[in-house]
Amino acid sequence: MSNYKKVASVFLAIAVVASLSSSTAVAATKKPAAKPATKPAAKSSAKPAAKPAAKETVVENTAAKPKNQSRSVVSADWLAQNLSDPKVKIIEVSTEQGLYERGHIQNAVNFAWHTDFVDPVNRDIISQEKFTALAQKAGINKDSTVVLYGDKNNWFAAWGAWIFNIYGQSDVRILDGGRVKWEKDARALTTAVPAPANGNFVATKADNTLRATLAKDVLPVATGKAKADLIDIRSADEYSGKIFAPAGFQELAIRAGHIPGAKNIPWGLNVNADGTFKSVADLKKLYADAGIDGKQPIITYCRIGERSSLTWFVLSEILGYSVKNYDGSWTEYGNSVGVPINNPSGTVWGKL
Repeated sequence: MSNYKKVASVFLAIAVVASLSSSTAVAATKKPAAKPATKPAAKSSAKPAAKPAAKETVVENTAAKPKNQSRSVVSADWLAQNLSDPKVKIIEVSTEQGLYERGHIQNAVNFAWHTDFVDPVNRDIISQEKFTALAQKAGINKDSTVVLYGDKNNWFAAWGAWIFNIYGQSDVRILDGGRVKWEKDARALTTAVPAPANGNFVATKADNTLRATLAKDVLPVATGKAKADLIDIRSADEYSGKIFAPAGFQELAIRAGHIPGAKNIPWGLNVNADGTFKSVADLKKLYADAGIDGKQPIITYCRIGERSSLTWFVLSEILGYSVKNYDGSWTEYGNSVGVPINNPSGTVWGKL
């Protein structure tokens, strides 16, 4: 009996261990199945899905959000709400002399396109050192949002934006509609000239990926040795060679016509009747209809590089294409010896 009890005890112990092991195994198999992992996961994934939708709504209603989701354009409403923001620096660049003095947007500093942005002796843009001094005097810091505006649908404000980008300002935008729309909307102007404290902006070395030169960029394309889309943004009469330049302009070339291979898309087609930029979809279509989709480099030019800077701004800063502005433009090209020219009108210098 004693041996029997011992054997029985052993069998009983084995049975208990087996039972416990079975229960543990069942519990282990049930836990993953019973784990509400999928349901909570569904809840947590549902919440993030809802948040982006809310953010998109905010973006659509935020007037300051640039059209290419980075730097580009601000609306008049946004600027009016941020006139006193110390991080927002406003620059007026107009063609008409005395316009700024008669009234300008609050806290705007005046830059003269024909003296402030260029070397007054050599034909070149302002130097790195002088631009640093100019920007600092205007109170611009390295983290400033620079908003430029001007007359004539931001023609020369875009030239200023191009210069700011060349010298490394990280956040450069243009006021949609410029001075003309601001005035038509009866928004306030002031004659008070601001006196900002010096900023800490320091210009970087000129970014040559934004600037085309005759020898390195333009001639290779004109002669078929390199591929790029050339865009002549001048009027149809300038492009065809019927006229050398619009009436009243002093800077001339002694040859008329255009660079071989260039497509004529006048700069004014980028904007609506009120001076605001056309929608991204309309701008893409405008250039796509001319065979330009951003798949290869683009070079813009005009007569002296200013009008073409607005087209540069549209293609580079709004559409995000790779674009260089050729600031030598037709006054350099049309005065150069030995370069190929297309002159459909056959206009000859001295026989007008």
